[in-house]
Amino acid sequence: MCPQGPFAQQPGFQPKYEVGQLIQHRRYAYRGVIAALDASCIADDDWYLSNQTQPDRDQPWYHVIVHGSHHTTYVAEENVEVDHGGEQVVNPLARELFEFFHRGRYQPRQDAVFRI
Repeated sequence: MCPQGPFAQQPGFQPKYEVGQLIQHRRYAYRGVIAALDASCIADDDWYLSNQTQPDRDQPWYHVIVHGSHHTTYVAEENVEVDHGGEQVVNPLARELFEFFHRGRYQPRQDAVFRI
């Protein structure tokens, strides 16, 4: 799995959250697990402008596997908080990208690749 997008190698890049960590969206309250991250928003302008909240692009952004669905989302760090519930995420992608779940965290598979 590519835990960090191509721009995550920027000097001084300090994300608050890590791949495999359980999170909750601050505004919409859905749960998920971080599958990959980018140092800043790499989505195209059309996608970004269609985003209802349009958070700052110059902050870490997370690819999140959403609990109880079959999809992922792309979330700005300012909209992420830790999910302390410790429960697994129910989504087929979680089984594909992570090897196991232990003590509230997922362990990425060595051979898994997150496709944007």
